[in-house]
Amino acid sequence: MSAIDQQEDTKKMTFLDHLEELRWRLVAMAICITVLAIVLWFFQEWIMDNLFLSMKETDFVSFRILCDYFGVCVNEIPVEMMSMTVSGQFSYALMMSIMGGIVVSFPFLFYQVWAFVKPGLKVKEKSVAKGIVLYVSLLFFTGILFGYFVVAPLCIQFFGSFKISEKIDNIFTINSYMSTILSSVFYTGLLFLLPVVVYLFTRLGILTAAYLRKYRKHSIVGVLILSAVITPPNLISQVIVGVPIMLLYEVGILVSARVEKKLKNQEVKGA
Repeated sequence: MSAIDQQEDTKKMTFLDHLEELRWRLVAMAICITVLAIVLWFFQEWIMDNLFLSMKETDFVSFRILCDYFGVCVNEIPVEMMSMTVSGQFSYALMMSIMGGIVVSFPFLFYQVWAFVKPGLKVKEKSVAKGIVLYVSLLFFTGILFGYFVVAPLCIQFFGSFKISEKIDNIFTINSYMSTILSSVFYTGLLFLLPVVVYLFTRLGILTAAYLRKYRKHSIVGVLILSAVITPPNLISQVIVGVPIMLLYEVGILVSARVEKKLKNQEVKGA
């Protein structure tokens, strides 16, 4: 066998090893989610009653805080719950367990992705991304908490109280109710990863701090529209949701500017 053939075989073997590592990391991620989902399954009734159905009660912690500190009191959320399909409750008990498993195991899942990508990075890139698993996990869980205690309750309160006519009652299916809560909470968790996305896009040269500053006014309008859509039609609720999102945008600008500064310093040193 020639030297060229040996090199090609080595490259193929390295590539196969890479795929094998990816496979085992995916297996580890699946096992982690499954184990946590099984654990959560045994507590499904408590979780449903105390974490999800409690949102349609006026004594939910978020509504109490709004009333005590902001003067916005929720008197009634006229919502009734029902399941209209044979597998409705089972399906959402299963989805709730799986989604819960993904959320709880997020640091482990992200670590597996990062551990797979990290060997292909340069030494400087590794040093810059030091602690990324911790930062991403903290941002994600902060977003999850914000979505659970702010965004989701306000959605339930608004849509549960809104009536186009008093002759029409709000009777939510478990499908609609759980989809609203789970999507609001999970997507808010992802939204809080905005600074990390800005960091990565700036490193790749796709975004700049100047670009983000230029469209700051547009982002404010977008955030106001988003806040108006997902919150009740009152100023306080919109501010409560909108301010953190705008803070994330401003943090993204600072992150982008800092990354650009470091990249310029590296170029100067390299020259």
